Amino acid sequence: MKKVDHIGIAVKDLQLALPYYTEVLQLPLLGIEEVPSQNVTVAFLDAGNIKLELLEPIGEEGAVAKFIEKRGEGMHHIAFGVTSIQERMEELKAKGVQLLQDQPKQGAGGAAVAFMHPKASFGVLYELCDKGEK
Repeated sequence: MKKVDHIGIAVKDLQLALPYYTEVLQLPLLGIEEVPSQNVTVAFLDAGNIKLELLEPIGEEGAVAKFIEKRGEGMHHIAFGVTSIQERMEELKAKGVQLLQDQPKQGAGGAAVAFMHPKASFGVLYELCDKGEK
């Protein structure tokens, strides 16, 4: 793990949530994009030494929609920046860590992502985020 890349926050509606982050907290909006592989639209905000990723579900399917239905809005995951994501996944599996998928998926900004099961991480959903050699 290189560093914490971002913190994911589940929201029901980006347009309602964004003014809080951009006007009240005065965090610069870095961009908004749809991530079909995760069934979300995301907005990244610059919080200085870390980014915040607001996650709005697209429809009622997908992990974020289920998270909001079960727990409500709030902190969803912590993402670690990694290199060679497939190797990191194999290392974690060899150490007995359960992952939510066998292969990385396409994430925001073209990153390859994979998630560690919260049951393997003391209740925290961790994301591995490989942005390549950027």
